[in-house]
Parts: sequence; C-alpha cells; structure tokens
Amino acid sequence: MKARYSCAVELAVDVMGGKWKPVILARLKEGPHRYGQLRRAIPSITEKVLTAQLRELVAAGLVDRTEVAGRVPTVEYRLTPAGDELRPALTALYEWGSRYAERNGIPVGSS
Repeated sequence: MKARYSCAVELAVDVMGGKWKPVILARLKEGPHRYGQLRRAIPSITEKVLTAQLRELVAAGLVDRTEVAGRVPTVEYRLTPAGDELRPALTALYEWGSRYAERNGIPVGSS
C-alpha cells in the first residue's frame, strides 16, 4: 500500500528532501558526474551517505546510474527527465541561499 500525503509538498520533501539529496541534485543539474566528482564537489558528505543517497535518488527515479565501459569501468550519474523537472526549484533554492548568505555574511563556496 502506498503512503498517503496531506499535500504535494509533503510528498516532494519525502522524495527529494533531507540535507544531502537537494545538494546532490543541484550538482547533477550542472551535468553528469562520476561518483568521485560528486564526492569532491560535496566534501562534507561521507562516502556511506553519498552512496545511500544516490541509491535512494535512483530508486525514486530522479537520477540515472550508468556504468561506463572502458579500461577502468566507471559509474556516471545524471538527472532523469523527472529529476530534470526539479531544475526551477533547485535554481530557486540556490538563488535564495545566495541572497540569504550575502545578507547574513555567511561564506558559501561556488556552485
């Protein structure tokens, strides 16, 4: 039986919420990333948490995981069409966070 939600925002936060999922999605909004690229782009996330969050995003259908053949096989992550629909929301969060940081003198790294 599927969960029932009182409003669509509750469902959206359940699917893509938490501390790290929006950050991962924002990085993937820039384009496809390999695992190591994501790890370096988000230095404060642990490998265990990054792996778990990526699995959840793949299971939710927001991120696609592709194995890339080569001399050294790699895995690449990219937004799915459903994940790509989050671009406006992610951009709005980024812009709001930038303004908030500036107003309050909070240093933020570049995205």
